[in-house]
Amino acid sequence: MRDLLRELPSLAGPLPGFDPRGAPDDPFGLFTGWLRAAIEAGVREPHAMTLSTVDAEGRPSARVLILKDLTEEGFQFASGSAGRKGKELANTPWAALTFYWAPLGRQVRVRGRTENADGTRDFLARSEASRAVALLGRQSTPMADPAELETALASTRERVRADPGLVAPNWSVCTVVPDEIEFWQGNEQRRHVRLNYRRASGSWTKELLWP
Repeated sequence: MRDLLRELPSLAGPLPGFDPRGAPDDPFGLFTGWLRAAIEAGVREPHAMTLSTVDAEGRPSARVLILKDLTEEGFQFASGSAGRKGKELANTPWAALTFYWAPLGRQVRVRGRTENADGTRDFLARSEASRAVALLGRQSTPMADPAELETALASTRERVRADPGLVAPNWSVCTVVPDEIEFWQGNEQRRHVRLNYRRASGSWTKELLWP
């Protein structure tokens, strides 16, 4: 396995450059620019991000979600409270996000507290299949037989069709309000550029980090 992994290329390029001297004072503007660049470059699912949380014992867990919006407050995703991430965030309302756009050799790392808001609008905008799964309310719990899933989904699909305004209990939109955002631009010669933003007293400061 070691030899196999060493044969795989990484940061092969060509990769875009990044001059941090021209970076804006607000990291949200830079993030928007990088996201648009990923979209224009044809990066698959550029709005996908890894959400990392910790349990009551401090053990981390991570999963890939979709960025729903970027507001003046922060980065938004939608979730129910019954699964592992919902429970972990309820216990420890701090999280990290990681975006990675491999063709561009770019990643963005976000850390901050989380805040929940009503998720009715998000839930009703979802597909019928997505709403049916969310209404199961069994995320992250053990499943003895896959047939149970089909039976349960048949029931929740009927509920969605009978009541188009039905919303899963405790469904919410969660915002990660960042106090730190790092922009990482990879380089073929490993002279990576790292620009870190930190927020304190309502304003942002910038600093370069060693590769």
